[in-house]
Amino acid sequence: MGKYPCVLKKGTKIYECYGKEAISERHRHRYEFANEYRELLENAGLCLSGLSPDGNLVETVEIAGEEFFVGVQYHPEFKSRPNKPHPLFMGFVKAALNNMGDN
Repeated sequence: MGKYPCVLKKGTKIYECYGKEAISERHRHRYEFANEYRELLENAGLCLSGLSPDGNLVETVEIAGEEFFVGVQYHPEFKSRPNKPHPLFMGFVKAALNNMGDN
């Protein structure tokens, strides 16, 4: 629990949001991605876009080709402020604004 490092995969939506490969985010749980399903889920199209530095823990996932389909194991709201929104919230809002005319 607490602050934990994560390595982001280049070319992913989450990497685009942060603009860097190494991040550190806050956790408040002890849940983990079930690694026995990694290969199955990746083969079905889930991108494991952020991992612990040793590669054992999945920290972020997304579906490639979608405007913004991102899931994280940490709490971005803990580091977001009104005058400095978290990169993921900014990415979500940008994706929403880009799709406003698509309806």
